Amino acid sequence: MRTVTATEAKQEFAKLIEAAAKEPVVITRQKRDVAVVMSAREYERLTRLNVAEFQRFCDEVGERAKAAGLTEEKLAELLADA
Repeated sequence: MRTVTATEAKQEFAKLIEAAAKEPVVITRQKRDVAVVMSAREYERLTRLNVAEFQRFCDEVGERAKAAGLTEEKLAELLADA
């Protein structure tokens, strides 16, 4: 992964965009990572991956709750008490 300073990113923005089309580019300011520029395709891929992972997590939690005897009626009762 390429790294550039914030000043370099500002001065050579067109080059930054070209580089980001190939791989994510880290932007640093005062020796700290402050941003990452990446292609729209990579961003969309990561977003889809996160949504799929969250859905798997929710499904797993739902199955565990069902196995423990939690029903929709019990859940409604618990939420009403809160």
